Amino acid sequence: MGKKESNSWPALRARLFKMVSVGVIDDPINQSYDVISTGALIINLAVSVMATFENLNAVYGDIFIMAEQITVLFFGVDYVLRVLTAPELYPGKSRARSAAQYCLSATGIIDLLSFLPYYLPVFFPSGMAAFRMFRVVRILRLFRINAYYDSLNVITEVLNSKKQQLLSSVFIIATLMLGSSLCMYSLEHEAQPEVFANAFSGIWWSASTLLTVGYGDIYPITPMGKFFSICITFLGVGMVAIPTGIISAGFVEQYTQFKQMGEHGKERDIQFLNFLLLPQDAWTGKCIRDLELPTNTLIAAIRRGTETIVPRGDVVLLAGDKIVLGGEPLRGSKPLELKEMAIGRKHSWNGYAIRELDISRREFIVLVKRNGNMIVPHGSLIIREGDTVYLYKELDARKA
Repeated sequence: MGKKESNSWPALRARLFKMVSVGVIDDPINQSYDVISTGALIINLAVSVMATFENLNAVYGDIFIMAEQITVLFFGVDYVLRVLTAPELYPGKSRARSAAQYCLSATGIIDLLSFLPYYLPVFFPSGMAAFRMFRVVRILRLFRINAYYDSLNVITEVLNSKKQQLLSSVFIIATLMLGSSLCMYSLEHEAQPEVFANAFSGIWWSASTLLTVGYGDIYPITPMGKFFSICITFLGVGMVAIPTGIISAGFVEQYTQFKQMGEHGKERDIQFLNFLLLPQDAWTGKCIRDLELPTNTLIAAIRRGTETIVPRGDVVLLAGDKIVLGGEPLRGSKPLELKEMAIGRKHSWNGYAIRELDISRREFIVLVKRNGNMIVPHGSLIIREGDTVYLYKELDARKA
C-alpha cells in the first residue's frame, strides 16, 4: 500500500502528460482536453481580431475582455501542467533539467508567450504596447493541430527536408541585398542625400526591389542608378523564385511518395526477427529440415561467430547461433511495432500490476524481461524496477 502511495504522483503525472499531449485519443478525457485547448485558441484569436473593430468593441467589449481572460488563464494552466509533466517528455532526466529543457524549447517559449504578456502590463504599465505585440505568438499554437492532419504535417516535412537548400537561397538573397544596397547608396547619395541618407536606406530599397514589392517611396533618379535598378529588379525575380521552387519541388516529392505508397500498397514484404539460440532451446542440435516451422516462415540466415551460414536443410543448429527468422505478414493484419521500455525507480509503472496500468487500447504488453528471464505477462504480474517491458503497438498503415 505504501508503495502505491509513493508512486501516486508519477502515475498522476503520466496521466496528465497523456492529457496535455496533442493527438492522444485513447481516452475521452484526453480527447476533451484537445477539443477545449483548440477551442480556447480559436476563441482567443477570434476575439483578438474582432476587438480591433470599434463598432463591435463598443457593443461586445466586456464579452471580449472576459473571453480573453478565460482563454489566457487556460493557456497559463496548460503551461504549468506541461512544466510539471516535462519528466515524461524527457525521460531519464531530473525534474529540474527536464523542466528547463521544455521551458527553453521553441514550444515552451511559445506556450509562455501565449499568456505571460497579458499579465506583464500589471507590473510594467509603460510597456503595454510592446507586450500586446507579443500576444501574436499565440497563433503559432495552431501548428499543434498538425498531430491530427497528415496534410498539415507535409508542410513541416517539406521544410525539414529542404532546410539546407532554403538556408542557402536565403544567404544568397541576403548577400545580394547587402551588395546592391551599398552600390545604390554610392550611386544615389550625392543626387539624393536626404533619400539615400545612409546604408540602411539602400537596404530598404534593395529589399523592396529584390522581393518585387516596390513601394515607390524610395527610387533612383540618376542614369546609372536607374540602370542598376533595372538589373537588380531582374535578379530579384530570379532570387525570389529560388525558395519558391525549392518548396514546390518538396511538395511534389512528398505527394509523389504518398502516391507510390498507395499504388504499391498491395505488395507484401517479409518481416525478420533475430534471436540467440540457447543450449536449452528445442532447436539446439537439430537439422533445419527437422524443424517444424509454421507455414510461410523460414530461416533466412544463421550467424555463427563471425561467419554467416546459408540455412540449408542439413545444417545443424548449435547453441550460440544467431538465427534470422523471416515470415510473411498476415493478410489484412495491421502493422505492429515492438517497443522496449526500461522501468526505472521513478517510472510511473514501478510497483503496479499490469491490470492497473494506464495503457492505450492500441498497445499490448507481450513480454517482461527480469534478471535475464522472460516472463509471460498476466494481469496480476507486478512491474518492478529493472524490468524491461516489451509492447506491441498498432500503427496506422500510412505511418508504418
